[in-house]
Amino acid sequence: MYVRTLKSKSGKVYVQVIDKSSNKYKVLKNIGSSFNESEIQNLISKGKKWINDKLGIQELDFSNSKTQIEQFLSSIEQLRLIGLELLLGKLFDEIGFNAINSEFFKQLTIYRIAFPKSKLRTTEYLRRYTHIDWNEDKIYRYLDKLHNEQKEQIQQISYKHTLKILNSVINVVFYDVTTLYFQIDDEDEIRKRGFSKEGKHQNPQIILGLLVSVGGYPLAFEIFEGNKFEGHTMLPVIDAFKEKYQLKKLIIVADSGLLSNQNINELQEKKYEFILGARIKNESKEIKDKILSLNVQNGESEVIDKDENLRLIISYSDKRARKDRYNRERGLKRLEKQLSNGKLTKANINNRGYNKYLKMEGDVQISIDRDKSEADAKWDGLKGYITNSSLSKDEIIENYNHLWKIEKAFRVSKHDLKIRPIYHRLQRRIEAHITINFAAYKVYKELERQLKEKKTEMSPEKAVEIAESIYEIQIKVPNSNEKIRKPLILTQEQRYLADLFDFGC
Repeated sequence: MYVRTLKSKSGKVYVQVIDKSSNKYKVLKNIGSSFNESEIQNLISKGKKWINDKLGIQELDFSNSKTQIEQFLSSIEQLRLIGLELLLGKLFDEIGFNAINSEFFKQLTIYRIAFPKSKLRTTEYLRRYTHIDWNEDKIYRYLDKLHNEQKEQIQQISYKHTLKILNSVINVVFYDVTTLYFQIDDEDEIRKRGFSKEGKHQNPQIILGLLVSVGGYPLAFEIFEGNKFEGHTMLPVIDAFKEKYQLKKLIIVADSGLLSNQNINELQEKKYEFILGARIKNESKEIKDKILSLNVQNGESEVIDKDENLRLIISYSDKRARKDRYNRERGLKRLEKQLSNGKLTKANINNRGYNKYLKMEGDVQISIDRDKSEADAKWDGLKGYITNSSLSKDEIIENYNHLWKIEKAFRVSKHDLKIRPIYHRLQRRIEAHITINFAAYKVYKELERQLKEKKTEMSPEKAVEIAESIYEIQIKVPNSNEKIRKPLILTQEQRYLADLFDFGC
């Protein structure tokens, strides 16, 4: 039971006592209504008193008794963090993850969002703040069970919930990969050295492939050997996803890093539609000449037919042109500085970044190729998309622009959820660790979605921060074995969060 206030269009505030023990709102008592703030506060006090009388709770008067205060304080048995369970645990259950009958899974998922540390540090945190006392070995044994029995079910739950909130069939998916490095020296079957998106080429790594829906909701993931070409990871993930859910039509959206002739041929052979970022500077001379001859203005786009099945969509943006120009000029200034300091040699002449603007004159002199820089300037603001889809060019560009949400997924996973460093060695436990991060990201996205749905400017990070400040007090009733537990909603922002997500406190 709790006291609720409702404000009418006229400004009058109604005070009621509400019960939600059966997961349905029930008005137990209409206390009264008023326009006056002091009268409203008086009505709220009456409502609280009505609840206490109903529950048989006696308000203690400590005004003249230090002894009574000390007796009350000595009856406090426990103070534990409860806010994360009230907020994230509620979302966890609404998604359907409570079908996984494991308190380990629930707590590891919830606290991955609030306290993304090692399993050892997590057990210490849970013991200190929630009085959950877990043996670390039991957690590792659970990770084995999660990998063997629950990994697929967790992804299916996420998929079904995404179907529900999108209220439609999923026929457009977004795929991307990232690399996760390990601070070890030796390689093994899965952790191998390869091209690192984090610049950690000397470290063994794994490749993580992630599939998300419109809106960035996670659908499926898979891990691969660290030295695997990222373009070869896409089809296995998409094929498995399509077969698992018996999907007839699927449009795949991916960036240019996954563009290869082999991928395009296989996608077409398997009757997939696709929208891929194009490497327009790598096209044939004929196609490049056509692109540069287009007179596209800001926000406009044109279509170039590559063959009977493939179209190349070219769009132009003033904002993108300014960014391209700024990045190139900054890169050139860096090269000029290195040249003046004598830090560049012929070993630096390669196609990595802005080193492509270097050239060697004579035997030893290194200089900047201004002609090449000016030639590149012609491409400023141009962006290409290669597709076999029947969608209009505007729909193709719009769908591709959703791809940033998967980039956000990796950013949140790496920085907020701290998916790495990964402290596990065995592949099954690495996969279990990533599964927990997958579920945690799903809960994070649901929190983000509901905050937006409730039309609040509060960020997911702020909501979690407030939840971390909500504790529950446990008191032993004197001369009795009865114990009373009560969440402490003390501040205005705590009450706002509790009302926003209906904690019922």
